[in-house]
Amino acid sequence: MLGTSVMIPSWIVHAMGGSDGDKARVIQTLLFVAGINTLLQTLFGTRLPTVVGGGSSAYIYPIAYIITDSSLQQISDSHERFIQTMRAIQGALIVASSIQIILGYSQVWGLFSRFFSPLGMAPVVGLVGLGLFQRGFPVLGDCVEIGIPMLLLVIGLSQYLKHVRPFRDIPIFERFPVLICVPFVWIYAVILTASGAYRHKPDITQHSCRTDRANLISTAPWFMFPYPFQWGPPTFSVGHSFAMMSAVIVSMVESTGAYMAASRLAIATPPPAYVLSRGIGWQGIGVLLDGLYGTAIGSTISVENVGLLGLTRVGSRRVVQISAGFMIFFSILGKFGAVFASIPFPIFAALYCILFGLVASIGISFLQFTNMNSIRNLIIIGLTLFLGISVPQFFNQYWTPSRRGLVHTNAGWFNAFLNTLFSSPPTVGLIVAVFLDNTLEVERSKKDRGMPWWVKFRTFKGDNRNEEFYTLPFNLNRFFPPT
Repeated sequence: MLGTSVMIPSWIVHAMGGSDGDKARVIQTLLFVAGINTLLQTLFGTRLPTVVGGGSSAYIYPIAYIITDSSLQQISDSHERFIQTMRAIQGALIVASSIQIILGYSQVWGLFSRFFSPLGMAPVVGLVGLGLFQRGFPVLGDCVEIGIPMLLLVIGLSQYLKHVRPFRDIPIFERFPVLICVPFVWIYAVILTASGAYRHKPDITQHSCRTDRANLISTAPWFMFPYPFQWGPPTFSVGHSFAMMSAVIVSMVESTGAYMAASRLAIATPPPAYVLSRGIGWQGIGVLLDGLYGTAIGSTISVENVGLLGLTRVGSRRVVQISAGFMIFFSILGKFGAVFASIPFPIFAALYCILFGLVASIGISFLQFTNMNSIRNLIIIGLTLFLGISVPQFFNQYWTPSRRGLVHTNAGWFNAFLNTLFSSPPTVGLIVAVFLDNTLEVERSKKDRGMPWWVKFRTFKGDNRNEEFYTLPFNLNRFFPPT
């Protein structure tokens, strides 16, 4: 989570004109709110062992549109421009969060999930992982000296040595590959940095490989307690809010795919429509908190932490709740969080190669409930996967902060809205898969689509195990009965 909390927000704060101190403060705030949102989601949302984090690339287009707004760009003082831009982003997040809150708590998203099937969910969940390929080897390749050893070490420990148990019957290498590998490679990176291995290297290499980059440790305060409206009262703009709504819709689709993947990795039943809506509603509350506290970016389900369920074989929601406590702890004691945030990006990228790949494979596993000898199914799967990767790649190659994407009309909010939707692989995949799967030979293909297996999980009472996985704590189901 610390890795993700540094990667995208660092670019955002720099683009807004913020200082290194502002960046450290934003990272701490993001981590603090992520801890709160994770607790809320695991207690009252879907109750799946998922981590809610910031840093989703879905928010880049709307935030870039807000940053380049002419009314903000004409502010000459860089710190004042940062403050005013942050307040504009806060206002947009607060308004846009209403989309998820309304669609979630009104059960509309649950009703829409009636159009889902194993055939449709397979490519969508797969694209949740595959769509993040640019955070994998392309980032690892910026510093192969530490990225490749990290990748090989994690694979070696977690797969080839997982049955080796040096301490009694505790599966050390199977449960803790990340905790073992990150310190070793991190120390190796510190040694390379201290020895001057990157002294005369290009800037991109130094930024990716060095452990003393960005002055994160020196600028982070020892103690900081994030609080609402710490940047000042939010400012509201109709255009900014409409642009941000597209990112909220995309994060809703991505989170739905992540919920499906997490349920399979945690050996739970697929979340029923009621639970899915409940999770989306609480995610809307999370985006609202992002806007109130000023995290500079909205929240979504952390895909890498979903993959971590499969890598570590630990699917306990209590473990995730304890980790949320650590997130809050590291955010308040800034120096501690900054030390971990100084880990070079290629180390995280090596982990992402495995974790995102795991999520993609979970999506593919849904195909076991379908008939893959059907040409209809093959066409839907193939077309959804191909367009889900190809269309966003087409849109992304036209994106620069100045031009702001392929759709480039005089209405900036409209540009950001469409560019955001069609730059998200899971969103494009959901549009294509749901449309084709519900219009091509629907009645004759129920069995081929996997509906006999899927239909019993649509309702809360459709499977006895749902109560074990998704019942609210503190006997709250008496007041909020599943519908």
